[in-house]
Amino acid sequence: MQKRPNAVKFKDKMLTLIGPQLKKGDSAPTFACVNNSLEIVDLSKTPAKPRLFCPVPSLDTPVCSLETKRFEEGIAGLKDKVACYTISLDMPFAQKRFCAAENITNMQTLSDVHDQSFGKNYGVLIEGLPIPLFSRAVFVVDKAGKIAYCEYVPEVGQHPNYEAALEALKALAT
Repeated sequence: MQKRPNAVKFKDKMLTLIGPQLKKGDSAPTFACVNNSLEIVDLSKTPAKPRLFCPVPSLDTPVCSLETKRFEEGIAGLKDKVACYTISLDMPFAQKRFCAAENITNMQTLSDVHDQSFGKNYGVLIEGLPIPLFSRAVFVVDKAGKIAYCEYVPEVGQHPNYEAALEALKALAT
């Protein structure tokens, strides 16, 4: 598995990311995550329409919580034209509880605790921490499975560029 040293900053320390650095135009890699019904979901089981994938370290952190809420608001008008996912290594039960408590209905959650395949295949799994965590990133995938927008946030505690990601998603949804 490819490793990218010094690819992300976490609490003032540069760490390695496991997996490739994807870019616009790449085919979106598959993965095997678990939804809150404990079903395995891979890329082929997501709808063939514009998709937003937002890997985050944990929904139990302030930035990740705010990010999910911000994308929830940003996609509200798109309804069934898009499919949007927050992906973390949180247990599916915790993800479901978060969505219920925060009234998240447009963003779906996927847990990669099963095999960390999303983290490895999308290049967001952080190496060198006592527990596995993702770095923050945003991927917009078109209906044909190509990456139309990609952002790897350089510091785990920073927010992504919401406007650019939502603009890319909305452009595909029209």
